[in-house]
Amino acid sequence: MKYRPSRRTKRIAISTAALLAVAGMNAPWLIRYGSEQYHEYKINQASYKADNGKWDTVNVPDEYRINTIHAALLHTGKVLLIAGSGNDAEQFAAKTFRSVLWDPENGTFKNIPTPADMFCAGHSQLPDGKLLVAGGTQRYETLEGDVEKAGGLMIVSNENPDKPMTLAKGTKFTGNDSGKVFVAQDSVLVPRAEKKADPVTGEVTVTASQARLYVEAEHKGKKYATGATEQYTVAGLTGEDKNNVYGIANKLSFDKKDFQGIRDSFEFDPVAEKYIRVDPMEDARWYPTLTTLEDGRVLSVSGLDDIGEVSKKVEIYDPETKEWETLPYQRYFPTYPGMFLSQGGELFYTGTSSGYGPADEGRTPGLWDWRTDEFDVVPGISDPDALETAMAVLLPPAQDQRYMVLGGGGIGESEKVTDKTRIVDLTKDLPRFEDGPELYAPVRYPSSVILPDDTVLTTNGSGGYRGLSDSNVLSAEIYDPESNSSRRVADPLVGRNYHSGALLLPDGRVMTFGSDSLFADAANTKPGEFEQQIDIYQPPYLFQGPRPELVDDGGEPQTVALGGTAEFRTKDAADVAQARLIRPGSFTHVTNVEQRSVALEFERTDDGVRVTVPEDPTLVPPGYYMVNVVDAEGIPSESVWVHVLGPGEEG
Repeated sequence: MKYRPSRRTKRIAISTAALLAVAGMNAPWLIRYGSEQYHEYKINQASYKADNGKWDTVNVPDEYRINTIHAALLHTGKVLLIAGSGNDAEQFAAKTFRSVLWDPENGTFKNIPTPADMFCAGHSQLPDGKLLVAGGTQRYETLEGDVEKAGGLMIVSNENPDKPMTLAKGTKFTGNDSGKVFVAQDSVLVPRAEKKADPVTGEVTVTASQARLYVEAEHKGKKYATGATEQYTVAGLTGEDKNNVYGIANKLSFDKKDFQGIRDSFEFDPVAEKYIRVDPMEDARWYPTLTTLEDGRVLSVSGLDDIGEVSKKVEIYDPETKEWETLPYQRYFPTYPGMFLSQGGELFYTGTSSGYGPADEGRTPGLWDWRTDEFDVVPGISDPDALETAMAVLLPPAQDQRYMVLGGGGIGESEKVTDKTRIVDLTKDLPRFEDGPELYAPVRYPSSVILPDDTVLTTNGSGGYRGLSDSNVLSAEIYDPESNSSRRVADPLVGRNYHSGALLLPDGRVMTFGSDSLFADAANTKPGEFEQQIDIYQPPYLFQGPRPELVDDGGEPQTVALGGTAEFRTKDAADVAQARLIRPGSFTHVTNVEQRSVALEFERTDDGVRVTVPEDPTLVPPGYYMVNVVDAEGIPSESVWVHVLGPGEEG
């Protein structure tokens, strides 16, 4: 007898099949949901955090979310986040420039009035705790095909030896032959001409002075371009001024227009919490590097100038006079060069850079004596054609003078990328780079941060230029200089590539910020969005037991002379194994030449420890520093601040 299922059995079978079909269609989601739940469970286990650390997201209210391009830790414990126009041409056109002050301890934020477009400026810590910010954006780039007005370089001459001449932005120049009119895009000061008398004959000669200026055609259209050298009359001048002051241009065309820099300089006051305008640089700069010298002055190199060319001028800022001085020679470096103050006073150029410059000039690492302009090549670096968008760091402790270069890629949008780390010891008679352990992946834009336990955290980056083809790398590792080994730690929460960075905070955590992918998908069809999320990494030492405590009873940071001492109270003095002096970071574009960790001699006192600051100002340039002690288990204290004076100053 043939079996015939009952209606009830049919209904059960149909229902079961439907459930199985639904389950089948949702199996990937169910598996993914289960995996995510397990992952969340795993990364929150005490043993996992003690080995790998933990990531969290900072709650940033909408009114304080910005495209963070630059970040600097201040001696108040707050972090200055700078966007300027934030790589947003619409914000630039609207003159909407942003800075936000974040207090990591209290979780509070404050909008800071920003007087110029500091997008792609340079910055450096000053001896009194202020932050010098110099350069920024005068003009956004315009790609060939999108240029609407002819433009280019105008050389303005002044033949009057008795009178300098200032031409305002908007001044018009009319071609003597073509009649075409071009407009100054910035103001310019043309010095008085040079006048000399022959000591024998008494004959007087006058040599015209010159200044450069970027100009654009008064009207749109190809017919307003020029292709020949021509002299231009300056509108608005009369009498002798009209004859003495004139312009000359070779070619005013529709070629691609690069970004252009500004001369503006500011000091940010962490106490008043505002920008203070100071003397401008001689050269405009966009993508410069600022490096603090042993006497507290700041050296500025590179950056695109006011016509979009890489500046070769070397300038020094004096925080006492608030003025810049231009040195009597020129030297070329690609933009945002990795330029560190080395022990001895020379600057060590790691060969790293970010952004602009030819492949065959200024790419070789070396020790540069900026006082004499002598440059000694340091050989041996592997993948020398992949140093753009690489990270460089002075390994802890700074006394060892060992530098590491991490990752990097080829020039511009090159597909070349490397997972190499390269290490050089400058204390050797003949320093030479050698390879260290490989990174977690071949990456551009990795961010490296010196931790108070003498290790280095490196995180993120991308395999392609600006994260092309969905190439962000969600990995992090900690490198131990003593063992020359790295180990993977907890994975970051979001991808971070171009315009991203990281800073050590006073409590031993690390903040990460930014990322500016060109596209948001693997096919490179969906425009990317700037990553405004700020994350916090808690290193493993924060989960490995009680931390030693370090207390400064003075209320204000102690002032310490070079070679001097500072005392701190701690109940954990018997457990202290080492003490470190850490300079606060100032990070942008894979560049943080400020950060360094200096080993301190220490002795135990009746109720704490006494630390001694080294005497060498090239090891400890003046400024505010964080002091940490680390116990025998490798667990660091939270920081206390000290103010280290410059050479010859007494506390």
